[in-house]
Amino acid sequence: MKKLDVVLGLQWGDEGKGKIVDVLTPRYDVVARFQGGPNAGHSIYFSDKSFVLHTVPSGIFRKEAQNIIGNGVVIDPIILMEEIHAIEQMGVDVRAHLLISKRAHLILPTHRMLDAASEKAKGQKKVGTTGKGIGPAYTDKIARNGLRVGDLLREDFMERYQSLLMQHKAQLGISEPIDDSEWLYAAEQMKSFCIVDNEVVVNQWLREDKTILAEGAQGSLLDVDFGSYPFVTSSNTLCAGACTGLGVAPAHIGNVYGIFKAYCTRVGAGPFPTELFDKTGETLRRIGHEYGATTGRPRRCGWLDLVALRYTVMMNAATSLIMMKSDVLDEFDTIKVCVAYKTKEGKQIDFFPFDADDEGIQPVYKEFKGWKTDITSCRSYEELPEELKQYIQFIEEYTGVKIELVSVGPNRDETILR
Repeated sequence: MKKLDVVLGLQWGDEGKGKIVDVLTPRYDVVARFQGGPNAGHSIYFSDKSFVLHTVPSGIFRKEAQNIIGNGVVIDPIILMEEIHAIEQMGVDVRAHLLISKRAHLILPTHRMLDAASEKAKGQKKVGTTGKGIGPAYTDKIARNGLRVGDLLREDFMERYQSLLMQHKAQLGISEPIDDSEWLYAAEQMKSFCIVDNEVVVNQWLREDKTILAEGAQGSLLDVDFGSYPFVTSSNTLCAGACTGLGVAPAHIGNVYGIFKAYCTRVGAGPFPTELFDKTGETLRRIGHEYGATTGRPRRCGWLDLVALRYTVMMNAATSLIMMKSDVLDEFDTIKVCVAYKTKEGKQIDFFPFDADDEGIQPVYKEFKGWKTDITSCRSYEELPEELKQYIQFIEEYTGVKIELVSVGPNRDETILR
């Protein structure tokens, strides 16, 4: 029986998962999204064009691959159908290559309203969500009150939908009707797609020795249990989430590809020990085009945090690492990496702590000489400058895991496989 491989982010999201899934897909028969929702923004570049996927798996542009949206995902029918129509306009037969889980929960029109109201109520303590209704949808799921894709096929769907809508409106303190015609139209369109019991289908594929790549969204440091809580997403972004989000047993997990940037970024509020507030941070943002693929918000930027990276490598049992945006560091004379934290008591620690948001935590840096060379044309490891090789070697020694792929640009072919 085949193993299911997993690709996921090891930082605070935006690591470049879309590109890597697109690059790896030729090795796989199936690409499966296992958590998150339209708060994800997986960017793919090829043929001098850029594409951003929010719900559809990133293998959709590979004609040979089947794609499936798992039960751990929350789906906004409007966003999903808009995304599908945009992909179809590019000549992709989405219906022939996309399956949707019956057990995936639906994001209702009022979930967005609840999301906005919740953030407003938090004031200065707001999390900085994407406002897509993700949190409220997962809240209904955990409260055993949500509606799922499979419910669209039930005769009593409208009755249950209206009942949940009324509950949400009562929470919001509104009584007037809301215009949900666009949502209902998109939900009706969804019914024409292949809606399946994904846990049965995925396990059958494994028995048939099909190769499957599970695609995670957001990043490991945004995991609702092990991330920088409460400044996290509402789902399990770790490798374990692939089991619950697709319905496969832990014994069936194979390789775990952990993706990270050669530096760090974060969108929204929350702890970020290596964040830079100076010209260096601005330069990273400018060269790296660090703006959210979903929200357009400028990302906070900082040096690579190896303490946090080793923590997420451990939590995911990553078998190989993939380093993205190495080319963004081409212009720097000196490059720093965080190798430990110093607490406000003056104690030095080398692990990601429970109270990572403590303002007293300061990074301890190791400096490297920059390579000051344009690496975007490099296509083999041997072509890379020696200073970058030393940087890579240090990261491997610190984390205990080999970096098997180095991205030197946004396009498919700007990728070095070691």
